[in-house]
This record gives sequence, structure tokens and C-alpha cells, in this order.
Amino acid sequence: MKKKFTIYDIANALNITAATVSRALNDNPNISKATKELVLKTAEKMGYEQNKLALALKSGKSNNVGVIVPRIDSNFFGSVIRGIEEELNPFGYHVIICQTNGDEAKEIANIDALLNSQVDGIFISTSSKDVASFERILRKDVPLIFFDRKKTMNNVSSVTINDFDGGYKATQHLIDNGCKQIAHFSGDLNIEIFNDRFAGYKQALTDNGIDYIEEYVVKTRSNVEDGKKAVKKLLKLKNPPDAIFSSSDWDALGAIQELRTKNYKIPEDISVIGFSNEPFTKFMELSISTVDQFPLEMGKITAKVFLEQVNNSEKVKIEKKVVLEPELIIRKSTKKTAVKK
Repeated sequence: MKKKFTIYDIANALNITAATVSRALNDNPNISKATKELVLKTAEKMGYEQNKLALALKSGKSNNVGVIVPRIDSNFFGSVIRGIEEELNPFGYHVIICQTNGDEAKEIANIDALLNSQVDGIFISTSSKDVASFERILRKDVPLIFFDRKKTMNNVSSVTINDFDGGYKATQHLIDNGCKQIAHFSGDLNIEIFNDRFAGYKQALTDNGIDYIEEYVVKTRSNVEDGKKAVKKLLKLKNPPDAIFSSSDWDALGAIQELRTKNYKIPEDISVIGFSNEPFTKFMELSISTVDQFPLEMGKITAKVFLEQVNNSEKVKIEKKVVLEPELIIRKSTKKTAVKK
């Protein structure tokens, strides 16, 4: 096995103290330029590698940030992460990615692992129902920034879209196309973004004089199978819906697949609109209408908010609530001739 050299090996080779080697490696101003160059040259020749965790513990800065997402196999979260990396890499930061699969216990474990790794900040799209773990982050004086799925907390920044407006626009589009019996795949209403989309859906119904029907709302978990199950449930109703607004593109995809097996025509019999603008929604033969959340921009802004916070020389808590405006993307799954009111 290859030997791992230490600062003591470098010190012995140069006949100087280990403390001098350590100061030279850390660019201490009390060490001469000639000594620094000699130490660095010897360290490189020996293949010496500094202990990054030890340096982080000593300096209080690791140049690593943690990003926690519900799922990595999603274009939305992949694009957010890309935006964060593109913005932070030029400043020497590296990104550690953690996935929760929507499991609150796993989210807490990820937070513990990141704090133990001495990360300089944590960016999270949360699945938690309370704020205890986030308060622990703040007590350790680690910058915390929510993106997409957030908790409303004092002295904590967030970067989101206007989910209420997105839900409203999607539902209004269906109404403008003549739909009156509109179902909704809601997601977990304990998570703010899904609750806001649901509220936008309800408000659009109210503003257009359409009754809210509780049995038209089905809780789903943002996957194809849940979309299929939800449609089966809706089709058993005495008055099945003529449209579906899904809070997730994946549920919308499952709904469309199930409707087609039952020989329903889309959008003639039932219109379907999703949320997130995943790539598959555009490239399917029956392209899916959706709501774009601008994930790349969300990631970049999240990183900029972090940089502003850590570079704040006055050490004052910076709280920013950035809200992006969603965009309605109309495609074949809802594209019917609009009905004038």
C-alpha cells in the first residue's frame, strides 16, 4: 500500500519543525516566501495531501456546500443543481448532493451528515413537516437557503416560484377551454408548494363560479404509478372529470397512459395539464401542457443569495424571499378551441 506522507515527513526532509511546515502550507504571512516555496515543492514531490476536514475544522471553511433534494432523477432538480454549481464553482466551491426520496427521516440524516462534514452552507428543497432540524442548522451558524419546497422561517432566505399563480393559471386555462369538472392531483398538502398550487386551483374555480368538489382532489406522490391509480379512482365516480390539473408532470404522464388504455381521447374527452415542464412533456407524441418553474435560474439565484450572505462583511443576517413567476406552456394535451364566456 502506498505510504501516506505527513507534515512530519516533510519537516524531517527539510530539517525544520512541523509547525513551520503547517504554517507554510497554510500561507502564513510570518513564513518567508523561500520557505513556503521549498515546503510546497517538497510536499508535491512526496505526494503529500492535506486533510481537508482538518483544514475545515481549523479554518471554519470547507468550500463545500450541501444540496438536499427529494429526487435526483428529475430534470427539475438536476437543472437546479446545475445552476448552483455553475454559479459557485468559479468561487472555488464544491457541491455535495443528497437525496431524500421525500423521506423526512432521511432528510434529517442528510442534514446531520452535511453538518458533520463542515459544509459552508445547506440548500434544501424540503420534505419535512416541522422546522426543528432547520433550527439546528441555524444554531450552528451555517447558512440555510430553501429552494422550491420551503418552510417560512425568520432570517432564512428562499428562492421559489409563485406556486399559487401557477396553479391558478393552469386551472384557468382548462376553464377557458370549456372544462367545468376539473380534478386535481394535489401532492402532500403539508408541503407549502403543493398547498399553494391547490389554493390556486380552488381560487380559479371560485372566480369562475364553478363548485369545488372534494372528491375530485386526489393526493399523489409525483410518480407515474400514482397518476394511473388516481385516474382509476376518478373514473369510478358518478360524474367523472373532464379535465385534470396535476401538481406534477409525472402524475400527469401516468394519468394520460391510463386514460389511453381506457380509450379516452385527450384532450377531447379529458384534458390534462402537469407542472414542472420536464423534458418528456415536450417530446412525447402527445405533448403535455405544463407550468415552467425555471429551475436553472432558480439554482443560480439560490447560489447568488448564498454568496451575498457569506460575503457580507457586516455579518448582518440577510433574509431574501425571491419569488419567480411561472409560465404556462400550452401543448397538445389541452389544446382545444377556446370557448368564449
